Amino acid sequence: MMNLTTAPRTLRPTGAACPVGSPVPSSVVELNVGGELYTTTVGTLRKFPGSKLAEMFSSSAKSCRDAEGRFFIDRPGTYFGSILDYLRSGELPTQHIPEVYREAQFYEIKPLVKLLEDTPKIFSEQVARKQFLLRVPGYNENLELMVRLARAEAVAARKSAVLVCVVRTEEDVAQCADTLRMLEAEKKSVIRFGPWKAAPDIRDLLDCMVMDIKAQGYQVVYEHYSEKAFWTKGFNCFYTFVFIWW
Repeated sequence: MMNLTTAPRTLRPTGAACPVGSPVPSSVVELNVGGELYTTTVGTLRKFPGSKLAEMFSSSAKSCRDAEGRFFIDRPGTYFGSILDYLRSGELPTQHIPEVYREAQFYEIKPLVKLLEDTPKIFSEQVARKQFLLRVPGYNENLELMVRLARAEAVAARKSAVLVCVVRTEEDVAQCADTLRMLEAEKKSVIRFGPWKAAPDIRDLLDCMVMDIKAQGYQVVYEHYSEKAFWTKGFNCFYTFVFIWW
C-alpha cells in the first residue's frame, strides 16, 4: 500500500455523491477503501473493462468521496492491496487467499477469480468439498436445524447434544430404519443426513459438519451415540454432536 501525499485537497462533505467525470487513464487517484488509503492510476483500476471496479471509474459512473476528496469504496480495505498488486503486475497473493478471492468476486475481476480458483486453498474448498456437500440432500438446512436444536437445549446448561443419523447408501437407510422408529417412539429428535452419491464416506461428512458449525463460531465435537438400549444393526450410523457453551 502506498501512502498518500500531503498535498492540499479540496474538502467535500463526507459521503457526498459526485460524478467521476471523464477520468484519463494516466490520472493518479487516491482511494479510501473501508478506511484503508491507496494511491493508483485510473488505468490500473480500469485494466479489465468488464469488471465492476472498471465500471466504478468509467466516464458515466458516479462515486462517493470522503471528507478529503478521496474516492470512497465501502468495502473491507485490508485486502484491496492484493487486488491492486494483481492489476499492476499480475502478482497473485500468497496469504489470505479466501479473503482476496471474495473481494475479487465482488469487483468481478474474472481473470483473478479464475486464477485463485486454481490455487489449492480455493480448489479444495470450492471444487472438492463444496461440490461433495451439494450432493448431500438438505445439507445446509439440516445443519441449520442442528444449531437451532442445540440452542434450544442450551438454557442453564454448559453443553447440549443433538442426535444425528448419517447414512451413506440406501442399504444404510434400511439398516437404520428400526433404530429410527425406536428413537421416534422415545420422542427423541434425530436429524438425518444422506444418502449421497459421491466418493467421500461418513467420516468425511462428519468432519465437514464440524468444520461448518465451527465456522459459525460454535464449539462442537461428535461421538458415537452411546445409548446401549438402541444398539442395533444400524447403530454405527448414529452420532451425538455436543455443543459446548462455556
